[in-house]
Amino acid sequence: MVLPAVMILTGIVSVQFGAGLADRLFGQIPPAAVTGLRLWTSAAAMVVISGRGFTRSVLDLRKRRAFGDAAIATSFGISLGVMNFSIYQSFARIPLGVAVTIEFLGPLAVAVAGSRHRRDVGWVVLAGTGVVLLTQGGHGPGYHLDLAGVLWAGLAATCWAAYIVLSQATGRRFPGSAGLAIAMVVSAVIITPPALVAGGAAMFRPAVLATGAAIGILSSVIPYRLELESLRRMPMRLFGVWMSMEPAVAALIGLLLLGQHLSVTEWLAICCVMVACAGAAQH
Repeated sequence: MVLPAVMILTGIVSVQFGAGLADRLFGQIPPAAVTGLRLWTSAAAMVVISGRGFTRSVLDLRKRRAFGDAAIATSFGISLGVMNFSIYQSFARIPLGVAVTIEFLGPLAVAVAGSRHRRDVGWVVLAGTGVVLLTQGGHGPGYHLDLAGVLWAGLAATCWAAYIVLSQATGRRFPGSAGLAIAMVVSAVIITPPALVAGGAAMFRPAVLATGAAIGILSSVIPYRLELESLRRMPMRLFGVWMSMEPAVAALIGLLLLGQHLSVTEWLAICCVMVACAGAAQH
């Protein structure tokens, strides 16, 4: 179990380091433009990784007129695009660790939704306590989290929940990584108009393009591949427990890379949500 754990941790650090780079890039181009650069890179990489499977799957959809399968993959792509757009809007307004903690309520909701264990109600209460602490805790009596940032993170959480459900449905209908590649292309297409309007010519400067490509590789390609390989080697419940470390890693990346200091109350809130996610993943 050592190798899968290392892969998961590497993926978590990779995606959050990419998030930190994205946050720093917001000083040059708006969040919508950064989202576009990430999704364009991710889509291109996934199409290459999928290879002929992508082309065959697209042609097969047209041949079979499989509108149901196409609708699932398209919905998957829309949820993926909106999730990325929303979380970057949140990063621009509230600390990285706080945004990721709120976003993690999406996977928690999916984990608890199908459960019949009464103890899972306790995990929901614990996570709710963490969110309340996040909105109340801060750096002084006049401190308040930016409401828009919280709402964007909440939308990202909703999309993450949809992403999990639609990912499973897509995996049943498409071979290999073809379904994910199709969804990535859809997400890149729908984000293109707001990205171009927001970023304009500034997003095509060589340095910006290079940083955007790095964000796409770090935040999507590397973690997706590592998570896929780790899931082949360990039970889902252990995978969920390890993934619950992500809010803490996000907070540490925010501190080290962006200088985002969190209060003791906010760290306690993050721990509440982490424990709730890990507990729910056990069942």
